[in-house]
Order: sequence, then C-alpha cells, then structure tokens
Amino acid sequence: MAEARIPVDLFNPGQVFACLGLMEAADILLGDATGAFDWRDESAPAFILRTAGADDPLHTVIDFLLTAQVDALSPVNSKNRTEKWDVPTATLPNTAPLPAPDPKSPATLPARLFTESHTIILDYWMDGEEHTGRDNAKFWAGSGGYPGAALLRDAIALMQAEPQRVKGELLDFAVPQSSSFRLDWRRDYIPLDTGFSLNEHNHITTVGYPLVEVLAAIGLTHARPQRLHDKLHYRYAALGLPDLPNGETVLHPPMFLRAALGCAELPFPMRIFQMQLNWPGQAGQARAITHVYEETTL
Repeated sequence: MAEARIPVDLFNPGQVFACLGLMEAADILLGDATGAFDWRDESAPAFILRTAGADDPLHTVIDFLLTAQVDALSPVNSKNRTEKWDVPTATLPNTAPLPAPDPKSPATLPARLFTESHTIILDYWMDGEEHTGRDNAKFWAGSGGYPGAALLRDAIALMQAEPQRVKGELLDFAVPQSSSFRLDWRRDYIPLDTGFSLNEHNHITTVGYPLVEVLAAIGLTHARPQRLHDKLHYRYAALGLPDLPNGETVLHPPMFLRAALGCAELPFPMRIFQMQLNWPGQAGQARAITHVYEETTL
C-alpha cells in the first residue's frame, strides 16, 4: 500500500474535482484507490490518496500524463472527426458503448489519454439531461466548435513541455493558456467586471493551470457538482476523514467521494460549498466561476 498527500484549496472547485480525478486515475493505473480530504490543520488542507502496491500514486499519475498521447473517439459510421484540429480520431468498435448518442458535432466526442499499457477516457461533456438526466458541468463552449479532445491535447502539451515544473508545483503549476475546460477559476474573468476584454489586447495572455484542468476533467467522469436552480449556481462537497475514537486514518472508496461531490447525504464529515458562475461572453455559451463560499460544515 502506498500513500500520497497533496495540498488543496477547498475553495477552488477545480482543485477539488482534480483530487477526485487523481483518485480515478490512480485507481485505473494502480488499483484499490481510496481517499479523503483532511482539513484537521485548517491552514494546510490536503487530499490523502492510497493505492495498492508500493508505487507512489501521485508520481504514477503524473508520469502517465507526461507520457500519454491524446485522440478522440468516434462511433462507427460517424462523420464526426477531429483531424481539423490536429487531433487523431479513432473509431470505436461496434461493441463499445457511448454515454450518449453520436453528437451533432465533433466538439463533444470522447477523448482518450493512452500509453502502451493504460487508457483513461474523458467523456463527461457528452452527458445531457435529454439523454442521461445528468448535468454535464460543461463550462467551456469552444470557438468554432473547438473540441474537448483538442482542449485536452493542448493542456497535456503544456505539461509535457515542462515536466519538472509539473512535478514540483503540482496543482499550482501555471503557464500561459489560451483556452481550457474552465474548471480552475484562477484563469477566467468576466469582461464587464474587469472593465475590458483581453481579446482586444494581444500582448496580454491569461495564465492557466493545465494539470488541474486535466485531473478535474477526469474527476468529473463519475461525479458532478449539484446544479441548483439554473446553470450559474452549483454546490459541491469535500468528504473528510471519519472521526474514529482510536485516531486511525481510514479513507473512503471512490463511490463515496463521487457521491459527496454532488452533495449526497453521507454519515461522514463533509464541507459543502456553493459556486456561482457568470457568462464571460454571450449568455448560453461559456461559463466562468466567479464566486465560491462555504455553505456549512457537517
């Protein structure tokens, strides 16, 4: 059994989602992943992750991302392709299921991270209430139909260009990033609030957090924040360590952390947050997280 501990800002939804993504990826790569958020030291909250075997789960996941290739997955007989954006498209076999019907455009085709030995598929953006009854938490829109697979490819390329910084800075690894999944709110802004649009100033480039974005996208595979009354208000929760009389540190299997993210009632310590979003451009397109506050502590 191996354990990793990663600092996390619980008021950054992307980092909380990323911790779930770290757990999901480690479960695929190493097996028997368990985890929990630890805020016993309020000045240094962290996510604890354990996996089977002796390999460090954090290093294993990062090494996978730093060597992985990216492509898009398209159903048999689909006309949707992503070569236009220099992302290869692989055809799924007839027996491979999709979480939704073949999309209307290549923008929401599933994306695949793969090496010779392992594969991780990202497809949360395919979900829709009309097909699955689930909110897909798709905050990006994509100019000109820019697909999720291309956003993933771009983020992975930024990481692979500076591997040592990724390993040293982890969730604080920051580089100029022109587009993202909009899951880490440190990159985004609302032009009306800022007073100007960066699109009018070519010499200004936004700084993004590609490791957070990739891990957060993986984290949304089996879990979503709870959408409230409209597409601009959500709740999410971090699942803490069980309070045991002997002080033993017992972690949770993935199913509990997934349920907790959507604010399901569980008999364990939880911290619940609300996040508000706004439209950085035209309403109904991309969304940006603007405010996060803690709702309650159970």
